[in-house]
Amino acid sequence: MSPRTDLVTALLGIWFGVGLMIDAWAHSNLTQLETFFTPWHAVFYSGFAVVSGWIIWQVWRNVRAGRQGLAAVPTGYLAGLVAIPAFAAFGFADMLWHTILGIETTINILFSPSHLGLIVTMMLIITTPLRSAWNAPDVGARPSLGRLLPALIGLAFATTLVSLFLSYGDAMQYRSEGIVQALSMLRDSGAGPRGAGPGPVGPATDRVAVAMVVTNVVMLSPVLFLVRRWLLPFGSVTVMYTIMVLMPGAQTAFRNVPTLLSFVAAGFVSDLLIRRLRPSAERRAAYWAFAGLSAFATWSLYIGVASATGGGLPSVPELWTGAPVVAGLIGLALGALFLPNAVTAQPVAPSAAAAGRA
Repeated sequence: MSPRTDLVTALLGIWFGVGLMIDAWAHSNLTQLETFFTPWHAVFYSGFAVVSGWIIWQVWRNVRAGRQGLAAVPTGYLAGLVAIPAFAAFGFADMLWHTILGIETTINILFSPSHLGLIVTMMLIITTPLRSAWNAPDVGARPSLGRLLPALIGLAFATTLVSLFLSYGDAMQYRSEGIVQALSMLRDSGAGPRGAGPGPVGPATDRVAVAMVVTNVVMLSPVLFLVRRWLLPFGSVTVMYTIMVLMPGAQTAFRNVPTLLSFVAAGFVSDLLIRRLRPSAERRAAYWAFAGLSAFATWSLYIGVASATGGGLPSVPELWTGAPVVAGLIGLALGALFLPNAVTAQPVAPSAAAAGRA
């Protein structure tokens, strides 16, 4: 497909993704949800309709041009095309589920089978521009930001879906004060049953620590996935992280803006690291270094911004000094898993490129 067509696909996918964010906001902040037919569902499903109609139109154009069967499906669009009727089926199942069993308002919403089906098929649809760009002959190993933007948008929105369904382990949802309190292990001596000891003032320390690990893996993995394929243009990670913070922002009604902005800043730092280190599949040491340093910088900024806006440094130095180190080691481990051995760059023959498009 042309870059313009992929960009339209990505922009319509934004409508789709933002519709889900509005729905997530409603489920997290409104207490009276008694029907499937809501304004936010209208935005969500209309987004599905427009992006699906666009994908189907691209196939229909090729059919009218004389192509038949799979040859009429543009490269990278097949999975999204197959996911369209599957998403519609899960949407109908979700309506029946809510009609018969009611509207979920707690953590059970993240384990509903109909919701899981919707989220998997939605991911296949909105990542269509990524698959299209993956083997596009005009992209090359060093694409421009404009050429890669549709792929970045699609993958970033897909990552927000993962973070939504791992909300119980999402460190982006915490406010600065809660982060500082958790890493200070603050306790309220008047809370808790007799003999149980004091209860925590803010979120429990272990809960925040686990959330940091989960969020570290969720945010860094798609970046490492792309870095293996391309030398990302400057601004790529900033764009992705800016999109990734929108879902937890919607769920918390953006009451945690400093925390969210720390990740946007971390995306900018990661872009600087890419420019300096030039990590790639052929440069394993640089790839590993980027993975570890990007994670370390992200969580150093997370704690630093929380400290600056949430009442000062946490009072337990082992936690606020060691947490970024743990994050960096996890990033390094992810780098080793994504790229255990350096890949030797080889030229792609024209016939191979043509086969890839087919």
